[in-house]
Amino acid sequence: MTRDLRLGVNIDHVATLRNARGGGLPDPLRAAVLAQAAGADGITAHLREDRRHIRDEDIAGLMAEIAIPLNFEMAATLEMQKIALTHKPHAVCIVPERREERTTEGGLEVAADQNRLADFIAPLREAGCRISLFIAADAAQIEAAHRIGAPVIELHTGAYCDYHAEGAYAARDAELQRLVEGAKRAADLGLEVHMGHGLNYETVTPIAAIKEVRELNIGHFLIGEAVFVGLSDAIAQMRQLMDEARA
Repeated sequence: MTRDLRLGVNIDHVATLRNARGGGLPDPLRAAVLAQAAGADGITAHLREDRRHIRDEDIAGLMAEIAIPLNFEMAATLEMQKIALTHKPHAVCIVPERREERTTEGGLEVAADQNRLADFIAPLREAGCRISLFIAADAAQIEAAHRIGAPVIELHTGAYCDYHAEGAYAARDAELQRLVEGAKRAADLGLEVHMGHGLNYETVTPIAAIKEVRELNIGHFLIGEAVFVGLSDAIAQMRQLMDEARA
């Protein structure tokens, strides 16, 4: 089924649970297969330098077993480039990464690192991977992404979600407006626009309603909600809210 707004389900934190105990359970691959059956349009997995959740063998398993696209999140390092070129996933999303962070804290700095990033993504594009850059809704970063030839950007919704959780509604609404304006600016440049980070049932509707957005990537909330209602039901509820917002 082709949708106007796709849902990518991030399975990283199934792997976080597995790694907390050791062994092989719960299995992130099983989560990916369940997400696929529940209506996910793609699976996202972030292979970090320290392998804190997703491991190399998880990427190999996902490539072998799922029928929907894999969005491989990674830092702009030669090690990760080599892994991506080995597996050639449908999509590669370049994200900033610091070992001490609990989760991705901000957008990639593209404007100040254009030459290196342009060289870095070139072989990945040549291998047939769709390249996206995870960035803030900032005009300088959006324009830099366009200049270096990235066809897709994913705008960071973390601040918008954090302001909502804190009850800072004026700041939340201002951040939402930045995302709206950033999406329009990117679409005007010919970029495909995705968004993600921190989205839940309360925050997804205004984001899903932005007409320029083509994909949302959501993980931590869905995995947490699955503890209570099951992964299929959590995805179905998110999908319903997205579709209603789009309608």
